Amino acid sequence: MSEEFKVEIVNPEKSFLSKEDVTEVVIPAFEGEMGILKDHISIISFLKPGIIKIFSKNKEEKFYVEDGFVEFKDNSLSVLTSSIFSLDKIDKNYVNKSIQNAEKELSDENIEDQRRFLISQKIDVLKSINSNWV
Repeated sequence: MSEEFKVEIVNPEKSFLSKEDVTEVVIPAFEGEMGILKDHISIISFLKPGIIKIFSKNKEEKFYVEDGFVEFKDNSLSVLTSSIFSLDKIDKNYVNKSIQNAEKELSDENIEDQRRFLISQKIDVLKSINSNWV
């Protein structure tokens, strides 16, 4: 019996990724990092800044995502996000600029707690990506 399920990632510009041979996905859900396998209970969750890991039989792919939501139902995982990049293709200059912009936004005294949390999370993830290039 197959242990595979379907993943579809969509951003405003296009269908970013569609795969039918996925064995596991790890997502940065608002509630914490969440692993999804075939026959997982149906869920809907918001995403926070983090890394989506997609595993198939012979391959692992990693993507940086800033926001969005995820739905798993009937062995099909749908991710809708406004911003997603493959870690294999992400530009170091983009990462550095994003860190600078986020730190500038974080310095605003009037920022709400939830926004402060999300920006802090974004900075941590981007710095983690940056440290892997060293």
